[in-house]
Amino acid sequence: MTPGWYRALDANARRAFWSTYVGFSIDAMNIQLYSFILPVLLIVWGLTAPSAGLLASAALISSAIGGWIAAGLSDRLGRVRILRVTIVWLAISTMLCGLAHNYDQLLAARLIQGLAFGAEWGVGSVFMGEIASPRTRGRLLGTALSAWALGWGLAAAVSTLAIALLPLEAGWRVTFLVSLPAAAAVLLLRMRLSESPTFLASRSAEPWHGIFAAGMRGKTMRGCLLAMGTHGGYWAIATWWPAMLRLERRMSSAEIGAHMAALVGGALCGYLVGAWLNDRVGRRATLATFATVGIAIVLAVTRLPLSNGALLACSLLVGLPAAGLYSAIGPVLTELYPTGLRGSGLGFCYNVGRGIAGFTPLAIGGSVATFGIAGSIGIYVAGAYSVVLLAAALLTETRALDFAVARESA
Repeated sequence: MTPGWYRALDANARRAFWSTYVGFSIDAMNIQLYSFILPVLLIVWGLTAPSAGLLASAALISSAIGGWIAAGLSDRLGRVRILRVTIVWLAISTMLCGLAHNYDQLLAARLIQGLAFGAEWGVGSVFMGEIASPRTRGRLLGTALSAWALGWGLAAAVSTLAIALLPLEAGWRVTFLVSLPAAAAVLLLRMRLSESPTFLASRSAEPWHGIFAAGMRGKTMRGCLLAMGTHGGYWAIATWWPAMLRLERRMSSAEIGAHMAALVGGALCGYLVGAWLNDRVGRRATLATFATVGIAIVLAVTRLPLSNGALLACSLLVGLPAAGLYSAIGPVLTELYPTGLRGSGLGFCYNVGRGIAGFTPLAIGGSVATFGIAGSIGIYVAGAYSVVLLAAALLTETRALDFAVARESA
């Protein structure tokens, strides 16, 4: 049954939704592949835990730069123009990862990939927020963001199959090449897109530093805090969970696949539940609920002596808040700023938060010797979700904000 928010979209908005949904899926798949090939690289290339953590952090830190610049440019050049560039950039940079012959080359490729990764999400989220009606923005944007879970699942499936069917060295490389046809299809769809009416009706873009002007500075700081906590928790889990299953739990590839399927299934549920809660109870309540649940779950799972079967059942619960928070952060950051600053504001908050949180995988790599992988994950995830709770307490509720009315009253 087609949801009401989708039936209300016109032809251009539907093309925008699907091109964004598939683009987000490719974005997630390509960036998440690293966590699944990490155990292989630890063996084949003999990487140390800190070196492996640096490869993960590199893409997240560079994504802060790419997302901020691209989102800011979208305020001046338009959302659609930038989105056409980001999907091409993402495809090429991911291919470079698969062609890397040594650690330094892979590190450079990950830095380039991170730039495109941040750009795709930031501009796509702004575009989705502007084509949605105020009443359904949370559901539309939350559903679009659920594509991340699909991409995460595809990364798990592709890497599992490639590594199982091919020699290790060839298997991990092939995983970085499979998304190229889908990226080409997204580009063709985006060539038919028109800009959102909200963007076309706005005044010319304001200087990006307007996000630090009086009346905006506090919003920007709170937005950064929210993004830092959301990203910190998610990337601690997404980067190191497969390695924990293989190296500490001594699981086979099939067992890891089952656990990751449960984790991704929980993430998909989290996105959809969060999308619904956004428009029902508001952004702040959604954030606070997921953060509180997330702290309790991750501490229990990483500290209690659970069997592999019990951990499999709990993996669904671990993924739920990790992804559910993203269903709220997208609408919140979209609604914090006027149209002329929306790209710059969202791009800055989301990506600076991600850049700071990008040190989390590196920090976990450095803590493994002391606390173990599971113990380190629990510490950093609980800390990150506590930051989300603080941000939720400081934010102003923006549910059902009408961009047109906000523009007229500005």
